[in-house]
Amino acid sequence: MKFDGTFELDDTTTEEVWLALSDPVLVAAALPGCEFLVEVEDEDVDFDALREQYADRDLKPTADPDVIEERAFEEGATYAALVQISVGPVNPTFETVVTVDHREFPEMSASGEGSSGDSSFEMASSMALSETDDGVAVDWETEADVFGRVANMGQRVVNPVANQVVKRFFATVQQELRELEMADGDGETDDRSLTDRLLGRSRGDKT
Repeated sequence: MKFDGTFELDDTTTEEVWLALSDPVLVAAALPGCEFLVEVEDEDVDFDALREQYADRDLKPTADPDVIEERAFEEGATYAALVQISVGPVNPTFETVVTVDHREFPEMSASGEGSSGDSSFEMASSMALSETDDGVAVDWETEADVFGRVANMGQRVVNPVANQVVKRFFATVQQELRELEMADGDGETDDRSLTDRLLGRSRGDKT
């Protein structure tokens, strides 16, 4: 199955959206049904242990540049997520492991797999940010192979679910951006702005 589309975020910049999508805590908060999203050492993940470890965690999205810099997604790193999604009459909770394959402003891609009882999937996703007259366009694309009970429901059932998840995700990102007012440079602790630090740029390098 292939899903793609463009979501437009108003009154923001590509760098502000990049910052928001760099924060695993904000991404987890925006992703419907996500119980946790954390970096792991490898793809052999003990989800029961992670669930117990992070059950009482109460992290909130933040505009603190030091906090975001410390926990930002990294290229080559692996992340585990527990996500419940309603698909037709079932509500599977997928144990998902994803690796960030490429991350260079303004593009990012990731691949991984998830499983839940008698259903599973393998996926590869990418996104690219671009400026528009009113804000930022996020062009996204996902190719997924779905197996088991969810696959048997067919693309006519799965496609609307995927589109709704993406729509709710970016709507929440937009809301978080407004609430956090992630202004470039707020709370800086070194010579570079937060944007430069997360983009890996040295002072004065804007390329």
